[in-house]
Amino acid sequence: MKIVDSPGGRLVEVEVRGPVVRLWLDRPEQRNALSLEMLDALGRALDEAAAVAGARAIVLGGRGPAFSAGHDLREMRVASARDVEELFRRCESVMARLHRVAVPVIARVHGIATAAGCQLVAACDLAVAAEEATFATPGIKVGLFCSTPAVPLVRSVGRKRALEMLLSGRPVPAATALEWGLVNRVVPRDDLDLAIADLLAPVLESSADVVATGKRVFWQQVDLPEAEAYGPASRAMCEGVAAPAAREGFAAFVEKRKPRWPGA
Repeated sequence: MKIVDSPGGRLVEVEVRGPVVRLWLDRPEQRNALSLEMLDALGRALDEAAAVAGARAIVLGGRGPAFSAGHDLREMRVASARDVEELFRRCESVMARLHRVAVPVIARVHGIATAAGCQLVAACDLAVAAEEATFATPGIKVGLFCSTPAVPLVRSVGRKRALEMLLSGRPVPAATALEWGLVNRVVPRDDLDLAIADLLAPVLESSADVVATGKRVFWQQVDLPEAEAYGPASRAMCEGVAAPAAREGFAAFVEKRKPRWPGA
């Protein structure tokens, strides 16, 4: 286990468990607030996790009672305009990096995920939540509309539901988050890791190259108009048919055996 530190102390733990790398937000006394230092540490941790040899997935969780309570309002209150710009630039960079990492990133949500913490969940590829977890974009209650959390949120739950969260600031229980599409599974807290393992099982059995290509193309096309989206999707399919993984997969299907993925 490695700790990604900052001048203020440890912030993110990097824990390698075979092909799965776990990142733990570790600022429990501040409810894992996404301060400038935390975002910097998380960005570096994501890069480190992606560079782990044989890594097939990243699981992002939080220490203490909260997954993440969003940006550090105490920090923002005294920040200069330039510092605020840098904070949101770093935040945007981290959220985009979640999509650029070649392996699936799964949010492990055991407690509250509010504002930028909710944004973090929405930006992950997959999410599993404990039954007691809640999600909110409560910026409106403190005079700051959650405009940046809205970016991945609306792409997860749709316009009406996103605006309900953004305009009310009310917390959404895990069961509702599941119904709305913000998370993939809701389980008892003690079963979080089992549910994550179940989600990851088919990923770990698949070709790493195919997963990486598929994730890249998915995020490349997902927000394009349908007619434009077929361009990168069709190119990826054509290239994939000629790739070694598909050749092996086709042969394994015909021969009724398990594939032996190239490079595995």
